[in-house]
Amino acid sequence: MSVVLGTPGAGDRGDAVDGLADAVAALRDWQRDGGAFQLHPGDVGWFWRFGAEATASAVRTWSRDGRMLAVGLLDGPDLLRLAIAPEARQDDELVRRLASDVSDPTNGVLPPGVVSVEAPSDSSLLGTLTAQGWAVGEAWTPLHLDLRQPVADAGIRVEVVGVELAEARVAGARVAEARVAEARLAEARVAIQRASFERSTFTLERWRAMVAGLPYADARCLLGFDELGTPVAAITVWSAGVGKPGLIEPLAVHPDHRGHRFGTAITLAGAAALRELGSSSAMVCTESSNVRAVATYKSAGFEERAEIHDRVRSI
Repeated sequence: MSVVLGTPGAGDRGDAVDGLADAVAALRDWQRDGGAFQLHPGDVGWFWRFGAEATASAVRTWSRDGRMLAVGLLDGPDLLRLAIAPEARQDDELVRRLASDVSDPTNGVLPPGVVSVEAPSDSSLLGTLTAQGWAVGEAWTPLHLDLRQPVADAGIRVEVVGVELAEARVAGARVAEARVAEARLAEARVAIQRASFERSTFTLERWRAMVAGLPYADARCLLGFDELGTPVAAITVWSAGVGKPGLIEPLAVHPDHRGHRFGTAITLAGAAALRELGSSSAMVCTESSNVRAVATYKSAGFEERAEIHDRVRSI
């Protein structure tokens, strides 16, 4: 049987969520320490802030004989981020189908015009796209932290953001009080995200949608405070399961509090949370041009790996 392109969002809501569960499970399975950086279940989890239906509509899958071989996320209308099963990255039939689907707008993956594809660097897809005239795009720097050893203390107060955690810590009448406190933490987490990224559309409603998503079962949102008790930094980390690399997506430091190593501190806190979740390592990938971000991760002990590049179609 030939490779089949699918979309979880093609059916009703129940079908969409079930399809997303299969895609997320495949993404978890394909994560490897030392392997090429690729789409992580945490990327789908972060996108889930737009809701389950929107997430399903943004996901594409490629399968053969009922077995999933590749998962793509339309992270915006003109960017497809791909993960490919490790054993299928040199599969000629799959690569031909992927190249055809991303190149032909009528196949329902990417629109006409300037578009980009992010794929594992050890896949033959990148060479195929280059041979078809796709240009080398923006440079990205993957960074990695081994979590087999304890992580250095963050050095600041850190709180986990999540109503369900508050309810688990208290009983009786104190539940309502705890819910109010946790709602304030969530509001602060959202405020830091919006202040840190000029074009951010993050809201409390979107935070709630994200934490209700399937991938968030193995995720944590953390909020960091300065010595005066002011929220200054936030991070969300995503486990792919015990013994798998976890992902940081995203990290934010309030602009009024930059230059005080709060980015390093909250990164350490996030790495420690991933270690508690059983992750073997922590990873992140940021634009190479974002020198501040690269320096922040390196200051927390992350090791810089070889740059990777998107492929861009300009016609």
